[in-house]
Amino acid sequence: MTETFTAQPARASATRDIPAAITAIRETLGERLAILSHHYMRDEVVRHSDLRGDSLELARRIDGLKAESIVFCGVFFMAETAAILRQPGQKIYIPSHKASCTMADQAPAGLVRIALERLSASGRRIVPLTYVNSSAEVKAVVGAAGGSVCTSANARTMLDWATKQGDAVLFLPDRNLAMNTARDLDIAPSRQHILDIRKAGSRIDLDAADAADLLIWPGSCCIHHKFKAEDVAEIRAGDPGCLVVVHPECRPEVVLAADSAGSTRHIIQYVEDAPEGATIYVGTETSLVLRLKKQFEGRRTVLPLGMSFCGGMGRVTEAGLLRTLEHLDAEPVVEVPENVACDAKIALERMLVACS
Repeated sequence: MTETFTAQPARASATRDIPAAITAIRETLGERLAILSHHYMRDEVVRHSDLRGDSLELARRIDGLKAESIVFCGVFFMAETAAILRQPGQKIYIPSHKASCTMADQAPAGLVRIALERLSASGRRIVPLTYVNSSAEVKAVVGAAGGSVCTSANARTMLDWATKQGDAVLFLPDRNLAMNTARDLDIAPSRQHILDIRKAGSRIDLDAADAADLLIWPGSCCIHHKFKAEDVAEIRAGDPGCLVVVHPECRPEVVLAADSAGSTRHIIQYVEDAPEGATIYVGTETSLVLRLKKQFEGRRTVLPLGMSFCGGMGRVTEAGLLRTLEHLDAEPVVEVPENVACDAKIALERMLVACS
């Protein structure tokens, strides 16, 4: 049995060198520890990560990790995904169990199950496709119903997959990603229907739903939904010749007004490929934009389309990461009940196979 390591916390001090303390623990644990960070983490956290990526990149890497302890610096649904895909014996930690995603919270599993039951009552086969920004319980509901998961990087591939599995697709929880992806696949707005899920799903218009090919949950990301087409127009008026790249969780009219739209990985690549001297406005979480600004300083000008920090991501701090590392044997492990994990893993694996 591998001996459990617990770092001895240094004495509380206003001058404590937190980065050095984290580095010391990482050096001691070596390959027994892996720290994963989402691109939206602040620089103070990202600098300690072994792997950095978007949801799809990190999900793909879980299966190949050999570390006994995996500390996930992101919001809670990401740590749940890691817990579902982990190898036997691995333990998943998150520095803050309060690091939630407001979009994921907009689609509770019980309501998703009710909606699916009501939508399927007519006899049509409704294939659910949940954005990775959803709870393990929702992924399990989707997996049990023959559906799958998508990320912003593979939403087009997975929506195309889902349309071939049944009579209609229920896309949840982000309506903006659904509509932007539907446009990419030439699914006409007349074939789409945004559900009214109020009053425990009792207000769903079943006649309108039966006439649609794409049923859309009405959720949105509080970070990306705040950007408006007027913001893009104002920037172009004041800075002619600039480039604008946004995340597909933005409103459809914002995506149409931009020069390019795509996943976090796409945004990073777009900035990397932009002409020398270009000015690029980026519509996504501001921590990433500021990192790109610093990375390309002197070569390109990278500016935020608007200031939009994720409060959930912000709950994971460098000090919190250190506290987790110092007390790994006492920290609560991120666990997903076996019955939930089984169906959720099926949904995730369908995505990984379809996108392999």
